[in-house]
Amino acid sequence: MHTPAQARVDLAAIRHNVALLKERASGAELMGAVKADAYGHGLVPAAEAVLEGGASRLGTAFVSEALALREGGVTAPILAWLITPGEPLDEALRHDIEVSASDVRLLDGIAEAARRTGRTAKVHLEADTGMSRGGAPPAAWPELVARALELRAEEAVEIVGLWSHFACADIPGHPSIAQQLEAFETALKTAEQAGAAGSQVIRHIANSAAIVTLPAAHYDLVRPGIAMYGLSPIPELGDFGLRQAMTLVAQAGLVKRVPEGLGVSYAHLYVTERETTLGLVPLGYADGILRHATGRAEVLAGGRRRLIAGRVCMDQFMIDMGDDQLSAGEEVVLFGPGDGGEPTAQEWADNLGTITHEIVTRIGARVPRVYEHRSSK
Repeated sequence: MHTPAQARVDLAAIRHNVALLKERASGAELMGAVKADAYGHGLVPAAEAVLEGGASRLGTAFVSEALALREGGVTAPILAWLITPGEPLDEALRHDIEVSASDVRLLDGIAEAARRTGRTAKVHLEADTGMSRGGAPPAAWPELVARALELRAEEAVEIVGLWSHFACADIPGHPSIAQQLEAFETALKTAEQAGAAGSQVIRHIANSAAIVTLPAAHYDLVRPGIAMYGLSPIPELGDFGLRQAMTLVAQAGLVKRVPEGLGVSYAHLYVTERETTLGLVPLGYADGILRHATGRAEVLAGGRRRLIAGRVCMDQFMIDMGDDQLSAGEEVVLFGPGDGGEPTAQEWADNLGTITHEIVTRIGARVPRVYEHRSSK
């Protein structure tokens, strides 16, 4: 099917980024987070590049994502950490997918799936050390550990990991970082004293930001996410040598000369100041281009940066070319690594008051992913 846009994904960049992060991981194992379609980069191709770059494990939010990796031929260990009622736990265990548990109810549900399938469930116990999201709070942690040990004795579960997640690792010096590390140490000690820790149990808390700034948080395994795709987890500290993997492009559609004083797009938020050339870019909020980008984000067209002129529509937006030339079918670059003068995803995020995670994960399914520098198996 012909499409007027592409998200070009440089798999060599992903491999480079993973290798770079592995060097910083102080010898810890690396679990690449490929949830949300590998942050919009394409689940299976990106996961393969992550493994080729040096990761030994993969992480997803949902079991369905982990199953899609298995269907795509990925055999590496996978942890699915966001387990909600109704998740296909039987299928997860049949496909050797590790799962996370934050409370006794969920742990018992995992054990029931283990009994039904005749497979021991590989479980990571999550402690809430201050994120106040997933994980067992300190008061409930001993009970969770004790129940896991009971189920381990029945061979219903195997405790393979103890983990948590930082709330503010991307804010260097934030007091919660030290507090969470202390809380994690306490949780680990509780598990160890109960007999739920040991050399075979993986301890992990470090995300992308913690990998590059907190060696003390590396433990046995680190879990990079956004940094694998070349986007800095702490932009104010630089890019850490990462290479942006995604370049979003579109072919210009209609190009037309218009007079001064012409309202452009819905609500006429933009009015031409003089006779000018308008170009239509066939991407819109249905494709993940935030409506909030109206009058804020720039693209590269005709050799120069152009501000989005007028409201972003569902399938298209306009740019003002002035007296510069633009032909229908000519490439317009929304963002990329910046090598050709195009905006980066970080610039888009800064201009829109958000983070790069949102910029890349919102790119919709109508935009095909085209892979470059893909290594042969």
